[in-house]
Amino acid sequence: MCTACACGTGESTTAATVAEGDASVYTVSGMTCGHCVSSVSAEIGKVGGVAGVSVDLPTGAVTVSGAGFSDEEIRAAVERAGYRLAGTGA
Repeated sequence: MCTACACGTGESTTAATVAEGDASVYTVSGMTCGHCVSSVSAEIGKVGGVAGVSVDLPTGAVTVSGAGFSDEEIRAAVERAGYRLAGTGA
C-alpha cells in the first residue's frame, strides 16, 4: 500500500511526458507509486508555461520543460498534490 497517498497500490512506475524547450530538474520527496507520479505530474502540468513533465519515481527527480514558470509556481503545484519539493536545479 502506498503510504504517501493511501491509494492502495504498491507499484513502482515511472511516468513521462515528452516535451521540448528548456528544462528544470526538481527533487520531490514522498512519492512511492504510480498514483503519486500522476498526481504530481497533473498539478505541475497545470502551471502556465509548462510544456511537459517527466518523473523518475526511484530518485524523485522531476524534469519540467517549457518556459515562463517559476520555481515557486512548481513548489506550489507539488504542495497542492500533497508532496514536498526537496531541491532545484537546472
